Amino acid sequence: MSARILIVDDVPLNLKLLSAKLAMEYYVVETAHNGAEAIEKSLNFRPDIILLDVMMPDMDGFEVCHKLKENPETAFIPIIMVTSLTDTENKIRGLEAGAEDFLTKPINDIALMARIRSSLRTKTIVDEWRSREQTTIALSNLDSASSGGELNITHSNILVVDDGQLNINFIKHALYVLRPTIIEISSIKEIQDITEKSMIDLVLSNLNLKHEDGLTVCPTLRSMPLTRHVPVLLIAREPDTEKVVKGLDLGANDYLIEPLDEQELFARVKSQLRHKKYYEILRSGVEQNIMFSFVDPLTSAFNRRYLDAHLPRALQMSKTQKKPLSMLMLDIDFFKKINDTYGHGTGDEVIRSVSGYIANSTRPSDFLVRMGGEEFVVVMPETRLDDAFKVADRIRRNIEKDKVTHEGNAVEVTVSIGVAEASESSSVESLFEAADKALYMAKEGGRNRVVKCEIRS
Repeated sequence: MSARILIVDDVPLNLKLLSAKLAMEYYVVETAHNGAEAIEKSLNFRPDIILLDVMMPDMDGFEVCHKLKENPETAFIPIIMVTSLTDTENKIRGLEAGAEDFLTKPINDIALMARIRSSLRTKTIVDEWRSREQTTIALSNLDSASSGGELNITHSNILVVDDGQLNINFIKHALYVLRPTIIEISSIKEIQDITEKSMIDLVLSNLNLKHEDGLTVCPTLRSMPLTRHVPVLLIAREPDTEKVVKGLDLGANDYLIEPLDEQELFARVKSQLRHKKYYEILRSGVEQNIMFSFVDPLTSAFNRRYLDAHLPRALQMSKTQKKPLSMLMLDIDFFKKINDTYGHGTGDEVIRSVSGYIANSTRPSDFLVRMGGEEFVVVMPETRLDDAFKVADRIRRNIEKDKVTHEGNAVEVTVSIGVAEASESSSVESLFEAADKALYMAKEGGRNRVVKCEIRS
């Protein structure tokens, strides 16, 4: 995942070494030598993430962090604070200033890269939902749902996965002021039953379970629609760095090291709950009130009106940020025959089922549109053509292998999909044309297949 990273440090050697490491991972790097320069470059360079040193003259990292988080233009940029300080008080101070994470010098390179990837995944989702929010505001003349007011994170449902009682008791005591409902389980195998009964706001999971691989908690949660976006905090031991890194790569949001510190536990839990609450506001606040005008009632996918309003914004964002954007155009094969043979009720069930398969195979940062009839479009920010092709083929295979059952009818369904990636000079029209051309080729080639089309600049 390519990204723009701003490094802030008053020591030139530190800037040089960290810049070299990040450049080797193909990140675009900018540097700042003090707090004032950091604030200025945050506005002009528009970084995706900031690595911020704490100990700087004139304006320390905590003050810089406060100022960045107070400015609506920079408030949503993830900040990882970097310092040689190891005491918990400064970690808590950094998190309370608004930093997403805190790394201690000397920096572990593997952990650093994993932290960056984890923060970027979260930012991608938030950026896309903020963009959608602005579209709905523009269409409806409403105020922003994400502005103003302290988020209420009390009375959250927190799932603790641990086969030892010591950590569970500690967590209950540390989080008492938040009045959470703590749900205790000792095995990852119990997660599905629990999540089907209760809506979970946060998962705290021990990596060192006695009879299971603690890392499997991440793919287990991310594979289920109800927990796909629930934040995960891993609990690890000091020597478990590589295991933690793997957990972050698998989808965990953060981690804590045993023995647990009460203040740090509280701060990290509070941070993750706030992120989830904000995500929910963006997802359901403005849109829940007005999206009946922009949502297809049969599938709950967006409709063509919303796509026409939002796609130009998404395309412009991809060009401004110099990030890829791809489109899938999907058509249900021989849909008229399905309607004629089984009736429109079964036809509607086929459309709902296909929409569900697409939604479950794509990310929250992608947006799904029912164009009308049996045709769908998926817009995929930050996605290259080949990666979009893989997603499309996974959707095609998943639909092909299952039958849609409705009123005693078992209907075999297949889809044809065209895939295109926007170029630097692409317009909305040229992107549509390329995806439509690829879809036409998929149909002409025998249907039940995926074809990609490259747009030549």
